[in-house]
Amino acid sequence: MKKLIIILNGKGGVGKSFFATNLVQYLKDQQIEHHAIDTDNENSTLKRFHSEAEFININNVQEIDALFAALEKSSLVVVDCRAASTDIFLDYFAEVRAFEILEMLDAALTIVSPVNHEADSVEQVKIIAEALGAKCRYLIVRNQAHSEQFRIYDNSQTRSRVLTDFAGREIVMPKLYDWLVTGLNETNLSITAAIAGSEFSLVDRQRLKNWQANFYEQIDLARDLLLPNGEHPKSAGKAKKKAAAVAEQTEAANS
Repeated sequence: MKKLIIILNGKGGVGKSFFATNLVQYLKDQQIEHHAIDTDNENSTLKRFHSEAEFININNVQEIDALFAALEKSSLVVVDCRAASTDIFLDYFAEVRAFEILEMLDAALTIVSPVNHEADSVEQVKIIAEALGAKCRYLIVRNQAHSEQFRIYDNSQTRSRVLTDFAGREIVMPKLYDWLVTGLNETNLSITAAIAGSEFSLVDRQRLKNWQANFYEQIDLARDLLLPNGEHPKSAGKAKKKAAAVAEQTEAANS
């Protein structure tokens, strides 16, 4: 089944573009075919780090049709939504009856919504969940960039409903040191490119490598929500090798 991944939370500064940029890098590193779309007309962070990403102006409703045009050709489409775009997307979904189109394309929608320690980010999840209900899957990203405390979100009815009623899931996006984030933005380098280059010190490249490994582990936990059929060649190959190794060890132990 194809996947449409929409990274959406109307609150600005919750980490949507940072998550999107690193998710797309994960897809590249894992050699997973995909189509990336950037909708942020102010910063265009996704397109700045991944120049092949398509830019669309969501103030023009016809341009939003590009999501489904891309999904016709690709099995995975990733959309980075700008701040204050929740109503735009919800209105569009209702207008075109998006879930009927998804069914025709044999595709499923996953809403990825980063949250932080602020109430506004949780309120946005509530608005999305009330509008879309169980028609899609939800992945909540606990963004630790500003705080590791999520009391407002953890104690909210929104969290309970998303996880219990709609089978939502949660992952963590670890904090990356501010000076590393600044350096990445100044050099326009993805973390993978920064690790391979010389723009950062040896120790900072190791810090980036460690952060990326932790982030990729979190993505792997939600692979079924983020990838077509929940699998990809590299992970499948690793799984087969691991199974073969286990079988070989078992056979050796029994002989």
